[in-house]
Amino acid sequence: MSNYKTQLLEHFLDSPHIGILVVDKKRNNLFVNNRLNEMFGYEGGELVKLTAAIFHTSKQAYKDFGREAFIFVLNGKPVGIDHKFKRKDGTTFWAHISGDLIEERDEVLWTMVDITKRKVLELKNAQQAKIIEQIHDCIVSTDLNGIIVNWNEGAQDLLEYKASEIIGKHITFLYQEQDYNKHYVSIKKVKDTKKYSWETKLKTKSQNIIDVDLSLALLEDEELNPIGIISYVKNITDKKSAEKELADTNHNLKQYMDAIDKIEIGIFVVNDDFSVRFMNNTMIEWFGNQKGKICYSAVAGLDKPCAYCKLKEVVYDNHKVIYEPTTESGESFDIVATSIKNSDGTTSKMEIIRNVTEQKKIAKALEYQANHDALTGLPNRLLFHDRLEQAIEKANRANSIMALFFIDLDHFKEINDSLGHKAGDEVLKEVTLRLEKTIRKEDTLARLGGDEFTVIIDDLKLGQDASKLAQKIIDSLSKPMFVDDNELYVSSSIGISLFPDDGNTAQNLLKYADSAMYKAKAEGRNNFQFYSAEMTELAFERVVMEASLRAALKNEEFVVYYQPQIDAHTNKLVGMEALVRWKHETMGIVSPIKFIPLAESTGLIVELDRLVMKQAMNQIATWYKQGLNPGRLALNLAMKQLQQKDFIDFLKTMMIETDCKSQWLEFEVTEGQIMTNPEEAIKILNQISELGIELAVDDFGTGYSSLAYLKKLPIDKLKIDQSFIRDLPQDEEDAAITKAVIALASSLNLKTIAEGVETKEQKDFLVQNGCSCIQGYFYSRPIASKEMEDKLQNKMI
Repeated sequence: MSNYKTQLLEHFLDSPHIGILVVDKKRNNLFVNNRLNEMFGYEGGELVKLTAAIFHTSKQAYKDFGREAFIFVLNGKPVGIDHKFKRKDGTTFWAHISGDLIEERDEVLWTMVDITKRKVLELKNAQQAKIIEQIHDCIVSTDLNGIIVNWNEGAQDLLEYKASEIIGKHITFLYQEQDYNKHYVSIKKVKDTKKYSWETKLKTKSQNIIDVDLSLALLEDEELNPIGIISYVKNITDKKSAEKELADTNHNLKQYMDAIDKIEIGIFVVNDDFSVRFMNNTMIEWFGNQKGKICYSAVAGLDKPCAYCKLKEVVYDNHKVIYEPTTESGESFDIVATSIKNSDGTTSKMEIIRNVTEQKKIAKALEYQANHDALTGLPNRLLFHDRLEQAIEKANRANSIMALFFIDLDHFKEINDSLGHKAGDEVLKEVTLRLEKTIRKEDTLARLGGDEFTVIIDDLKLGQDASKLAQKIIDSLSKPMFVDDNELYVSSSIGISLFPDDGNTAQNLLKYADSAMYKAKAEGRNNFQFYSAEMTELAFERVVMEASLRAALKNEEFVVYYQPQIDAHTNKLVGMEALVRWKHETMGIVSPIKFIPLAESTGLIVELDRLVMKQAMNQIATWYKQGLNPGRLALNLAMKQLQQKDFIDFLKTMMIETDCKSQWLEFEVTEGQIMTNPEEAIKILNQISELGIELAVDDFGTGYSSLAYLKKLPIDKLKIDQSFIRDLPQDEEDAAITKAVIALASSLNLKTIAEGVETKEQKDFLVQNGCSCIQGYFYSRPIASKEMEDKLQNKMI
């Protein structure tokens, strides 16, 4: 052995951190280094003479260790486990022990590292977590991004959600929208100061709003690195109610005192002949001291009672009058006129006068707030219904046509999920500005909530005239938006109902416009649809279909079909696309056209995608193990799937479980999904590409691609949409587009594949123009796994 290697070996054996033990197959100790002696509390050669059983805390622990580790190592498989050992003095410690077989010497080399501190910390954390879970007070913990990770019984009692319902959601799920910003301020403060308290309101599962005191504390690991935030939530609803009640009482008392002593209320007493008997300070400041003078002469400079004054009714009719006159100058007064008894037994007439001009302004402002959306300033749902009722009455009187638009933004939730609610709010403001510029001044625009808007259009000559405005709205909203340096594309789906053709009540017109909007969604989004009599039936079918879809996922009724992808030069198989089919027990095979859009709109696409991935990756790995050559497996993935925080981890786990290699996989993502948020798409797709998986842009040419983004995407292939293939080679426009896509791919060093190829003429045109990878009925329809396996075994493709 060289001197250098000898030095390395000596350094390893004398390591102050690693204990080393060499034993034979009978567990006799052959060598022990100094560190191991220290760990077990022995000196010199004392430890090497002892049997292995003395190291363990019990006979059972010794047996368990033999089963877990020793036998495993003797079978030639390295092992590493955590185990509890006993020192010479009877105390115990934890060590991480690794073992490996020295084959040429038929001996086992063990290395040990003391991990007692870490184990104690793990036990402490586990105990603390159990204590928190059982505490009756409400305690919630989140990660640094606000995602709820722990939810104790106290939280369930106070806020009514079970842990399974709330863990994984963002903490702002419990807040009112107006408190979002205050929440983010509190998170910043607790990160800066480690502790912070504030009062806010939270929503329970039953939608009750409760007042709470939040005490936040920063959670840190043993190295003082921040890892999360723990919140102690105290219900102070009763306290707040008591404070408000006390404040209201004090306020009423203050008003009563002000009526006598301060300037807010004027008290004015007159005799039966209208002569002034008394004026308080407020009246004196308003009009000067006019005691003894005739009131209407002193106050208004008239020779008879004021036109709006009701005091004469008290004088002549002897009863109480309450009224609110507004003067010519625009000031408003709240006046109570009544009779009072004097100490001498006579009666006088008194007016209690309050200037309510400012209160009227405030009331008007409050009324505005109650009827308008806080974010956009548009009429809210309450005012919209009132305007719609008025529009129906007007159209009914004039015998005219009125249209109601129900506008829903496409994929708006993805913007909120990926960029946050602040960016989503900016998008809603920009949408409002564009809608206001597009509609007529006499039309009513309202925001019902979320990303839903309505427009009421009066005085239409023909119902179909509404389509012109609908198209203008679609065109306006389709243009790119720039929010926080992000270029976003937000399309819309519009449903239209007409008065009187579709209905004559506000409730029905809104319901029918909403149904038409869902039809627009089903037609591919970014379009408008009029309501028709069949829409109610379609809406019912959608509800039934959604319930069936959820049951199908639970019962695993989905199967994967495979459509070959062929190299047209050699007529050899190069891969296949996995296509999901719903095998319904009564409806038979259900077309993806019927359930994929529904799965996307309900969020079930995530679970469906993962089911397809698991089946298809298992199958492709099995074929390779059988010595077959199925080529590359193309999997369709929704952008909603890729935006799941655990997707990359899920993908890695699935590749390990199915033993599916990355070089066997290709993911297809549609162009429209990528361009919804291209910046986010680049990040996600880069992570997939780094795993060695190829990426393809599906349906290329049907979306709104930006070459600036296209060249940044880590893609390997463009898939030409079948809508451009269908009329080849006769259709000149489709031929030109197809050639352009192939040329673009070539310039970017990307491969191309054409889908939907059904005729020899289509195949020949594609091959002649540089696209030799073909998918379509010309070669094969999508087929079940058994039929595909038969073809692979018989080399039929």
